[in-house]
Amino acid sequence: QVQLVESGGGLVQAGGSLRLSCAASGSIFSRHTMGWYRQAPGKQRELVASITSVGSTNYADSVKGRFTISRDNARNTVYLQMKSLLPEDTAVYYCKVVSLGIWGQGTQVTVSS
Repeated sequence: QVQLVESGGGLVQAGGSLRLSCAASGSIFSRHTMGWYRQAPGKQRELVASITSVGSTNYADSVKGRFTISRDNARNTVYLQMKSLLPEDTAVYYCKVVSLGIWGQGTQVTVSS
């Protein structure tokens, strides 16, 4: 069973940067599309970015140009580099093995104005 562990969240001022990491156990990581999602209080969970096994990426319009998703298959890790953070980026961020429906536990990102 694949397990995902996110890290890198925290409190940052508007305009700042954070890099989230999601480490996966198991040997199947490299074959699957990985996604970063977020859920703000009172809102539905939404897709932030995804990356396929061959590195093709997709972003929500709200984060295009500010966030970058990447993966290191040798380390079984997917990253989300977040720059020019806005207060509306405040949420719990989750990674997911998209095709298997496996979620991590989430990491809180709080952006102060």
